[in-house]
Amino acid sequence: MVSERRLTTAEAAARLGVKPATLYAYVSRGLLSRERAPDGRTSTFDPAEIDRLARPDRPRRGRRPGPELVMPSALTAIADGLPWYRGLPVAELAATRSFEEVASWLWTGRFPDPGPGPAWRAGEAALAAGRRAQAALPEAALPLERIRVIAAALAAGDELRLELHPAAVTAAGRALIAGLVDCLPRQGPAPPAGGAIAGRLWAGLSTLAPGPELVGTLDAALVLLADHELAASTVAARVAASVRADPYAVASAGLAVVSGSLHGGASLGIEALLDEIDRPDRAADGEMGRLRDRAVGVVGARLRRGERLRGFGHRLYPDGDPRAGVLLDRLRAAAAGSPRLAVVEALLEAAARRGLPEPNVDLALAALAHVTAMTHGAAEAIFAVARTAGWIAHALEEYDRNTPIRPRAVYTGPPVGDGG
Repeated sequence: MVSERRLTTAEAAARLGVKPATLYAYVSRGLLSRERAPDGRTSTFDPAEIDRLARPDRPRRGRRPGPELVMPSALTAIADGLPWYRGLPVAELAATRSFEEVASWLWTGRFPDPGPGPAWRAGEAALAAGRRAQAALPEAALPLERIRVIAAALAAGDELRLELHPAAVTAAGRALIAGLVDCLPRQGPAPPAGGAIAGRLWAGLSTLAPGPELVGTLDAALVLLADHELAASTVAARVAASVRADPYAVASAGLAVVSGSLHGGASLGIEALLDEIDRPDRAADGEMGRLRDRAVGVVGARLRRGERLRGFGHRLYPDGDPRAGVLLDRLRAAAAGSPRLAVVEALLEAAARRGLPEPNVDLALAALAHVTAMTHGAAEAIFAVARTAGWIAHALEEYDRNTPIRPRAVYTGPPVGDGG
């Protein structure tokens, strides 16, 4: 008997009657195994394994039991190994559209008309409150810690924040994102007044002169991270919006969750890893061999200590996080020849030698922060500013739905109701 050839991702998904994203979810749950295709970028599947899973009596929950919270949304899809915003591929948007344009696309389903559009600026009273609030923090406070305080202060300065008409919400979104960026303490030269969000954020994170290529890379990062379906922080934001919390409170709910080390905070550890490789006595330009050895030693030491090496692999993208590829390619083009970029490349090479998965967007963000000499914690601040646009988009959907999200618990405690 001749064995049937292995199936492509599309063929396996069609045989199961599911989307490719669901197929990859089965892989992450341990229900399916996969192998790399000869091209090294896609996966193949055993047809017999697919047929067993397709049987009506075969459960598809796998080793991760428990209910899944499902919400309808027209914003972001993860399909064919790629993220899409309202039907457009995110990688294409990052190459052709600014963060402000993509935020408008997420919020309204339209790109702004050519020419001057609505201002991305918080009111003077709100800006003054935000700057005073973050200035009271310890000097060592991380940018994300400052952003969380700024968000609360901006809310107090917007007396119209409880108006939840779509136009008012999008206006609040522009003011909120602008305020989060403009209230950060300046690290470098002040950007032009009313300039793009990416340039204004750069001035709050890096002391380097903001060259257009690198600022463009930061803008692309904001686009790539603006939304990602129902990530944990987005669920928190939607729950807040479902009970009619104002846009600032929605963002604060998301900011509280995004700081977790398994979410936006993952980049902090990667920044530390890059700094450890890039010690003061690192190899000089032209001595990449020593730098590679240093990276291998640092990675190996962490693995021997049983530490999880963050920044590699993503359960929704078993063939590699496409957002990381886009951002790293942009960074390589913008910072070619940079000694700091060589540190990133040495880490990637060391990880590949250890057989680790492909890098994810957390590593790419940390790489951007390292190459541009941004302040410690800059990567998670970029994540938070970008994702605020997504939270506002999800809030708009919840305001329109106008039904509180109220999950039910599966009680597992002692017996109740027996009259005792």
